[in-house]
Amino acid sequence: MSLTADRLILFLRDALRVEGEVTPESALFTSGALDSVAMMNLIAFVEEQAAIQVRADQVTLENFDTPGRIVAFANAAAA
Repeated sequence: MSLTADRLILFLRDALRVEGEVTPESALFTSGALDSVAMMNLIAFVEEQAAIQVRADQVTLENFDTPGRIVAFANAAAA
């Protein structure tokens, strides 16, 4: 299964309660919209949706700061 931006944004809004407009370019961690507790839930969701295992060294702002980066990372890891 692949992770889509739409599915991820819906999860961010509904499960993680990110307020305001969320686009693929929205900063999640550098803006303070999400914290470390939310990161754990986000990683679990990404792993489940993309059928991948996320290693600790992969959890970087480069891979996880925006929905677009998360989707690109997850789909590349699943390939």
